[in-house]
Amino acid sequence: MLANFVPTGDDYLRYLPEIIMVVAGTLVMLIEPLLGENKRTAFETVSLVAFVAALGAAIKANTIPGASFANMVIVDGFATFFTVLVIGVGILTILSSSQYLKREHAASAEYYALLLFSVTGQCVMATANELIMIFIGLEISSIATYVLAGYLRDDKRNNEAALKYFLLGSFATAFLLYGIAWIYGTTGSTNLADIRMFLLTPGTEHNVTLASTAAALMLVGFAFKVSAAPFQIWAPDVYQGAPAPVTLFMSAGPKAAAFAVFLRVFMTAFQPITSRWEPFVWSSALLTMIIGNFAALTQTNIKRMLAYSSIAHAGYVMVAIAAHNQIGIAAAMFYLAAYAFMNIGAFAVVTHFSRQGEKFVNIEDLAGLGWKQPVTAGLFAIFLLSLIGVPLTGGFFGKFYIFKAALDANMVWLAVLGLLNSAVAAYYYLRILVVMYMNEPGEATLSLQPLGAGLRTTLWASALGTLVLGIFPSVLLNFARNSSALVK
Repeated sequence: MLANFVPTGDDYLRYLPEIIMVVAGTLVMLIEPLLGENKRTAFETVSLVAFVAALGAAIKANTIPGASFANMVIVDGFATFFTVLVIGVGILTILSSSQYLKREHAASAEYYALLLFSVTGQCVMATANELIMIFIGLEISSIATYVLAGYLRDDKRNNEAALKYFLLGSFATAFLLYGIAWIYGTTGSTNLADIRMFLLTPGTEHNVTLASTAAALMLVGFAFKVSAAPFQIWAPDVYQGAPAPVTLFMSAGPKAAAFAVFLRVFMTAFQPITSRWEPFVWSSALLTMIIGNFAALTQTNIKRMLAYSSIAHAGYVMVAIAAHNQIGIAAAMFYLAAYAFMNIGAFAVVTHFSRQGEKFVNIEDLAGLGWKQPVTAGLFAIFLLSLIGVPLTGGFFGKFYIFKAALDANMVWLAVLGLLNSAVAAYYYLRILVVMYMNEPGEATLSLQPLGAGLRTTLWASALGTLVLGIFPSVLLNFARNSSALVK
């Protein structure tokens, strides 16, 4: 089949976002030696233009859905949703990075090229219809993100974060690759639809145990990427040690892409053996929520607290996967979009507040922010309330639809435990609000400079997205619901 393979114009159009970003990333590295003092602005401009062009290409590609390149990739509503989401995360990351890189004297072509390549890998993951393509996309994204975690080479915290992320990530990827090899040996294919058909074929019951083992191995790899228990141990150290804009990026983009492939693989290829993997997913979801929320209660470093918060939110999305129904898929999609907005906004405030060398990253350093910069504090409050799940924010409807999916799947106990975990989370989020509005301003707050244009844009865009999804959830939910039928 591959010997006569000739790509069509539609094939290239469906993959145009990835092509644009790869070309832009390469171009940014090539032009660095040719530019003078204004090179930082040029890199940022080229990268932003590339992301916007890729965003337009992804929307255009959705008008001609279908499989391409010998059925290795597929463009459908589900793929388009996550492609647009991760590209949007890339745009907000660049906007929030400008001021940080300037004050750290660290602006270079490498940073923007790595962002472009990482988002490219995430788009490959979102559109992959085949396990080898998923692995390739995962590696493109992961390798670029490993380097970004240690971007400030003279900072020991960055070096430690990158090394931990790389070593543990490589170990988890080995499990994923072994699972892919195992399922290929069992079914003779790495195509998701072919694997599903094999497992549905009468007479293959003796292979179910082998397929279940492959699913378990792949679950390890995916659980690491989304920081789900018991494979979440890397997240607090890496989030705390990495540069603040990189932490912002890692908490939203790679996580959304990893959940995209998690959903597609387990809701298509392994859907016939749901009864085998469902107990592992719901137990991981429960453990992830408990570990994330209770560990966050004791944190004093705000980056570390938000890292444990990120773990807890991964647990909520795992609840939707455990429900293994169409509303669960739509709920997970909606929640990941809402989570991206509120988490990017929260980390953008941390990026602004931390100052050079990230000296001010403790929760107590935020004392009096509500009086020193009331607009910034107000926007931060919106993000924190959304993370709690307060009505009129995206986080509320995200949790509502996830727990509704659990109830529809007769997992009443899991929905109840998820709600109790949300109540626990309210304590450590509200603690930040108390510090911002009820404590006297300290040294960190009094010396705070005004927001830069990029960070201001990021904060307002994130707040707008959070409120729109909270007040008009149907804007996104209808598209998510129409795109959630992964098995046609």
